[in-house]
Amino acid sequence: MKFILGKKLNMVQYFTPEGRAVPATLVDAGPMTLVQVKNSETDGYTALQFGYGPQKKERLSKALSGHMKELGLFAILKEVRVEDAAHGMKQGDTVDVSIFTIGDAVDVAAVSKAKGFQGVVKRYNFKGGPRSHGQKHSEREPGSIGGGLRTRVPKGMRMAGRTGGVRKTVGNLKIVDIDTDNNQLLIKGAIPGRRGTLVEIFG
Repeated sequence: MKFILGKKLNMVQYFTPEGRAVPATLVDAGPMTLVQVKNSETDGYTALQFGYGPQKKERLSKALSGHMKELGLFAILKEVRVEDAAHGMKQGDTVDVSIFTIGDAVDVAAVSKAKGFQGVVKRYNFKGGPRSHGQKHSEREPGSIGGGLRTRVPKGMRMAGRTGGVRKTVGNLKIVDIDTDNNQLLIKGAIPGRRGTLVEIFG
């Protein structure tokens, strides 16, 4: 399994060799360093723990600094579950964009943009009420929530509330270009989050 951490930069217009323009997202991906190999005997599960992004020593606890040791000081530690504990890697190995090839299908996970408290029109794409026939101020109201003999609001009723700010995964995206010199991936389509959001890319 291929895995890398990155930072969302911006969306661009990419032109294929055939001359077609497709929307794409530029991601500053890697490099990552393998900090720890976890196995079922000592940790109860098998996983690879990677460090990504530089961090100042004064912003890390002594426990974290000692855990990373001479590997470097990383701002982010992320684990990815694997079936084989070693997975052909050892502590200190580096992972960069060279593990991917153009045309690879990937899944991208990130935290979506947080939009605060929103109404049903923005949150669930409700069309709102009619603009005529005696209606006055109901253009963006949700309408009935189910009255009649029922004396409660059913669970799962779509109503106003906090929107965004949750982990989302977009699957089956295609890598259209790779810049190994600058550690950047160009992924076809849109991915969750704002500029600077941490993204996890699974191949």
